Amino acid sequence: MERRDFLAAGALAAAPLFVPKSAFGANDRISYGVIATGGRGRYVSSEFAKLGAECVAVCDVYEPNLEKAKAQHPQAKSFVEYKDLLAEKMDAVLLAGPDHHHCPMLLAALEAGKDVYAEKPLSKTLEESITMINAVRKASDRVVQIGMQRRSSEPVLKAKKLIDDGILGQITLVKPQWHWNVAKPLDNSPLPGKIDWTRFLGTAQEREVVPMRFRYWRQFWDYAGGNMTDQGTHLMDVVQWFTGNSYPASAFAQGYVAKNKGAEHADVFSSVFEFPNLLVNWNLDYSNSYENGWSITFMGDKGTLILEESGWKIYSEPWKPGAAPAYEEKPTIGVTNVVAHVQNFLDCVKSRKQPNCSVEMAARAVAGPHLANLSILTRKLATAPAGYMS
Repeated sequence: MERRDFLAAGALAAAPLFVPKSAFGANDRISYGVIATGGRGRYVSSEFAKLGAECVAVCDVYEPNLEKAKAQHPQAKSFVEYKDLLAEKMDAVLLAGPDHHHCPMLLAALEAGKDVYAEKPLSKTLEESITMINAVRKASDRVVQIGMQRRSSEPVLKAKKLIDDGILGQITLVKPQWHWNVAKPLDNSPLPGKIDWTRFLGTAQEREVVPMRFRYWRQFWDYAGGNMTDQGTHLMDVVQWFTGNSYPASAFAQGYVAKNKGAEHADVFSSVFEFPNLLVNWNLDYSNSYENGWSITFMGDKGTLILEESGWKIYSEPWKPGAAPAYEEKPTIGVTNVVAHVQNFLDCVKSRKQPNCSVEMAARAVAGPHLANLSILTRKLATAPAGYMS
């Protein structure tokens, strides 16, 4: 990750091109394949199946993951090479591989004529974001949904409506945070199963098998943007969406490995993003569970909104200790439940409408975290490249 990776991204702000195309009748069953059948891939695939889609193919480079997917979908064909899966007849694919595979897998899926549900973050670099946006625009008859499920959450949409109506007044500071006491030294013991290491590496640097690099691929620069982009892309998306901002002009971040010994990415960090008339302070600590989980605090001159997994609360200004919230929403299921987002994708596969989270939205969400990672690497303020805010 060098400065040249963070190319001008003015193209990200443009509206997507989309040509509606009706391909399904109301009672048709959508067929799909899963590329990368680790825990996340299998979980999202289970939601596809519950909603009536039919899994016809599964693919993974790690044999134990592939065996679990075959048990989950006994009728599906199995593959180790994802391009072989893409050659099969099906309507859509679910992409759930490591970040460094997101761009090549999306491009290959579009080339194969498939609709795509791809896990976040969209890209590993801003350069890849532009490449992916251009590819989706070129394949304008394809439906592409990025797995940022807050975009389909009814409680989140309700909170957004209240902010749009001005309930918080002028928002001056936003504080996203994520606290989990889960960090520990990385396990580098031998993998209990066969892995196609060359296919796992893909375009990444060649090296001998290092088990912890597969187990914890999110923690290494070769394969991912770490916790900064993994969790940050979710939270920064909501921040920018709610406040009407596009990309930060600059980011400054500091972090270190506290307990994830062996990792390259920080498990404790603090980052500050500069927007016009707004500062955002995004913090993560994986060694502490106070206020466990994620939350985003929006601070305005008329009120404060706290959004978290259990719902949201709004406190009026001037705030007083012990004051009850003026508004509150407590959904029966979590705010980030993936069902509605998958349903939106399946509906769009049939209707050929634009889904709730486009590649443009996902590119905006990950842009700030990419800059924050550059700041951590260089130990300097990372500013948006020329044209970045155009």
